[in-house]
Amino acid sequence: MVDWTAAAVFIFFFLVVTVLGFVAAHWKAGDLGLLHEWGLGGRRFGTIITWFLIGGDFYTAYTVIAVPALVYSLGAYGFFALPYTIIVYPLVFATMPRLWKICRENDYVTAADFVQGRYASKSLALAVAMTGIVATMPYIALQLIGMQVVIAGLGFGSGSAGISQLTSSLPWVGAITTDLPLIIAFLILAFYTYTSGLRAPAMIAFVKDVMIYIVVVAAVAVVPLQLGGYGAVFHAAQETLMGRGGSAGLTLKPAQMLPFATLAFGSALAAFMYPHTITVVLSSSSADTVRKNAILLPIYTILLGLIGLLGYMAMAAGIKLDKPTAVVPTLFIKIFPAWFIGFSFAAIAIGALVPAAIMSIGAANLFTRNIWKTFIDPGMNPARESAVAKVVSLGVKLGALVFIVFLPTQYAIDLQLLGGVWILQVFPAVVFGLFRTSFQARGLLAGWLAGMIVGTWMAEAMQLKPVFPFQIGGQTYTIYIGLVALSANVAISFAVSFVLQALRR
Repeated sequence: MVDWTAAAVFIFFFLVVTVLGFVAAHWKAGDLGLLHEWGLGGRRFGTIITWFLIGGDFYTAYTVIAVPALVYSLGAYGFFALPYTIIVYPLVFATMPRLWKICRENDYVTAADFVQGRYASKSLALAVAMTGIVATMPYIALQLIGMQVVIAGLGFGSGSAGISQLTSSLPWVGAITTDLPLIIAFLILAFYTYTSGLRAPAMIAFVKDVMIYIVVVAAVAVVPLQLGGYGAVFHAAQETLMGRGGSAGLTLKPAQMLPFATLAFGSALAAFMYPHTITVVLSSSSADTVRKNAILLPIYTILLGLIGLLGYMAMAAGIKLDKPTAVVPTLFIKIFPAWFIGFSFAAIAIGALVPAAIMSIGAANLFTRNIWKTFIDPGMNPARESAVAKVVSLGVKLGALVFIVFLPTQYAIDLQLLGGVWILQVFPAVVFGLFRTSFQARGLLAGWLAGMIVGTWMAEAMQLKPVFPFQIGGQTYTIYIGLVALSANVAISFAVSFVLQALRR
């Protein structure tokens, strides 16, 4: 049944950000017929705007849904995102200002532009571009899942039994009808992204982040009071996790420490290789802006830790679910009044719009610059570049929407885990290229191919689980697959580059 009070509050805030999305076209006015204006906001975003934009891009709706769900399912292991978001910012401080400077000086719009300029290799740039696009698509779909969960929590969408029964005899019509609110939301997203480019998520990110902070602070203050305090919450969580047995626990088990550490480290290396995070970095107004944000962004890690605690609170509240992704909506529905439920769900849904918009823009920039312009229409003018990117951004979002509406959501989750392994394979070409190294284009291309093959094979062998057990000397060492694949990538890249240099000499 639809909670109309919650729904009214939800719709109000959704309409507010919709208006902001269209108004953003006139904010920091520039010629949106140029790709760097549409796709990078004219490279004019200062420290505060960039901070909100990276936060909105990096800490997504699916983060708010998935991290508590993982903590609810596994306990301490679900907190791997915390060290990962601590490790990543020193890496950003050391590398991204240099990338920004080179890209600004050469009018590069994407990481693949930089790779092509650095190594004079269209093939290597194509590999980077294709990897970024393929890894981004399921990531956009995950934002849809976050929105789908909260819309269902309001009584709409695929979670509404009445609608599902009404359309059960017509599967295709049923798929569209049950997800109609989701479809409408993403059509709105598509139109204002097309109109305003990166300015739209930048403006909306202010609203989104303030709302998320209010929701999380309220939750960590109010929910424990309703449950007897934090002592009672942790005690109940420990009892629940002990009852489940296996790998679940309030603290890490010895066998979990290595996979936990490697997963956090590998995820940190991969985080700023995604097109959407690089897009935000390149939209900054200066290299100093990037450095300042690397210093300030750990504030979001505190927020992430508080979000993770919601998984323990759900256990203490006695919530039992077959699908852990519904943990946060179910907890809020149980504890809070209808108006705050609507506000909270709106914050999560808006938290899907910001990253989805940036992801589609990042993917569109890659396709336009490094595939269409390079191989299909080399003579395209700047206006044509922007027009192609706008159309591609629509196609990317439509593809993600079709994926969610017509295919099981588990596919998107599995592909996003695999996408993390894949995107890590562009790390050598991008990061090593920022410094004077002996790596050659053909060596890096061979390493990329080796890493993609090794990572895909290992992930498939583990049924798309992110870690792989190695038996060495009678001991089992379980390591994140992305790091293993990256090690193969670097080794092959170095070996082939060394041989090519020797042959040249």
